[in-house]
Amino acid sequence: MANWYQKTGDEVLKEFGVTTDGLSRQKAEELLHSHGENVLAEGKKKTVLQVFLGQFADLLVIILIIAAIISIFSGNLESTIVILAVITLNAILGTVQHVRAEKSLDSLKSLSSPSAKVIRDGQKLEIDSKHVVPGDIVILEAGDMVVADGRILHNYSLQVNESSLTGESTNIDKTDAPISGEAALGDRVNMVFSGSLVTYGRAMVLVTETAMDTEIGKIAALMNASKEKKTPLQQSLDKFSGKLAIIIMIISVLVFVLTMWQSGWKGEAIIGSLMYAVALAVAAIPEALGSIVTIVQAMGTQKMAKENAVIKDLKAVESLGCVSVICSDKTGTLTQNKMTVQKIYINGESIREEQLDLADNAHRQLLYGMILNNDSSIAR
Repeated sequence: MANWYQKTGDEVLKEFGVTTDGLSRQKAEELLHSHGENVLAEGKKKTVLQVFLGQFADLLVIILIIAAIISIFSGNLESTIVILAVITLNAILGTVQHVRAEKSLDSLKSLSSPSAKVIRDGQKLEIDSKHVVPGDIVILEAGDMVVADGRILHNYSLQVNESSLTGESTNIDKTDAPISGEAALGDRVNMVFSGSLVTYGRAMVLVTETAMDTEIGKIAALMNASKEKKTPLQQSLDKFSGKLAIIIMIISVLVFVLTMWQSGWKGEAIIGSLMYAVALAVAAIPEALGSIVTIVQAMGTQKMAKENAVIKDLKAVESLGCVSVICSDKTGTLTQNKMTVQKIYINGESIREEQLDLADNAHRQLLYGMILNNDSSIAR
């Protein structure tokens, strides 16, 4: 990747073959086709069937399935039905919770997909951020979310919050002057980065990288490459299931041997001794353990959902329940970055926004001041 921060604005424009009038619509379409949409790639998602089948990939569940198969051959159909019903219900509950969490996470992602103000063919347009391409001229104003990495061409007191990328909670004063020598990410003050927030001023920016080529995209790539780890509850259940399986097998073999020894090692007693050992193994397996754990986790998930906490995996509830202290600074929050007027205090009284009356001179003057004191625009 070129060190755009070391080049002047004119040099960057020349390398991309554009002017401050922006790309032509045709050129933008070609670049969009060649570079792809300006969205972060996600890891391959599991289908509903894969999620459902994945619920059975647990040692305790496998033991229960083996117990159900043994019960069929032993003629105990009632036990087989009960065991299969329990593990199927567990799988359904886990799948439903996973699908619900996926939908909730998708709705959260829509909050971080803003539009972008770009200049194309000399005209200022507002387009979906996913259609931004390298070489686009983007106009940034206070309150805008930066949708791609870019080099600042013209700066007008721009300040940006880059806490999502650098962890620095204070606003960064930006410049349009080139920087000599190597500079760390946080020191590239003539660049803006995707995912950061404009808090003050405005600027004209040339987009240099989009999608997974951005700095935030590199972080997303690392996250996609990471593998899921088992929760403490899963590890505990796996250890318990392993120990239980070994103990049950040892006891069952011991009972079979003792039963055969008691019968004088007669050949006709083999079937009876085997069935007796199998029945003991089935009885020793806690068929209800899986359902009880799942039901408790589902109840915990519902309580968390009422508090607006999204949990993707049922077993993660237990991990969260083990936490007693959470240490986080003020940048560790997730908001829509919106401020909405709820109540207005004027003339000694508190009113709601719908109670404002243009016929009232005080109300009218307040509205005039609100309109003139911000740089927002109305889209119709």
